[in-house]
Amino acid sequence: MRIPLPKNEAARLQALIEYDILDTAPEQAFDDIVQLAAYICGTPTAFMSLVDGERQWFKSRRGGTQQETPREHAFCAYTILEPSIMEVEDAQLDQRFASSPLVTQAPNIRFYAGAPLLTSGGHALGSLCVTDQKPRRLRPEQRDCLTRLARQVIYNLELRRVSAKLADAVANVKTLAGMLPICAHCKRVRNDQGYWSQVEAYVTEHTDATFTHGLCPDCSEKMFPDLKN
Repeated sequence: MRIPLPKNEAARLQALIEYDILDTAPEQAFDDIVQLAAYICGTPTAFMSLVDGERQWFKSRRGGTQQETPREHAFCAYTILEPSIMEVEDAQLDQRFASSPLVTQAPNIRFYAGAPLLTSGGHALGSLCVTDQKPRRLRPEQRDCLTRLARQVIYNLELRRVSAKLADAVANVKTLAGMLPICAHCKRVRNDQGYWSQVEAYVTEHTDATFTHGLCPDCSEKMFPDLKN
């Protein structure tokens, strides 16, 4: 059965790319959240799943051995269509999943509950989900906690993205600091070795700035008075 796509699928995939998270190494912050999800919900397995164009990929998992599965088999491909938790009490009784290899074969999923990972822009990147090999139902407080943990995943994703941008910015920025010795007459600047150089040369050496040259109106009038009119 062909899986439905979110109405904002193109924008959703672009948002996922911008987080630069796919196929990255495990990170403790996400592993901790997944462990907590499994503990709170009382399930043997839990995952942080990200749904790409053709697959779901697990950034973190507790239990299970697969790193990714085809999107067409993924429960999470349906979770990203919902604004809140999607819960499947018995997958064998749900026509969407009864024939899925994830149900009929290992890992033999019977129970699934997933909270969508919703960005501030309304893009569902994937889900924080828990599974079991036997039918069950989450208690209201477990559903609430799973939703809250999903928000923490988004918080950490955003923090990760901002930190990466900040690191890139710092790596690409050179700054001038302190007092610059400058000649009051010719305006040359003295460098740390005691040599005097033009302001343009000094700034170019110590920053990423470049110069273009022109004449201000006052200088233009002094140097080329005949061009005034």
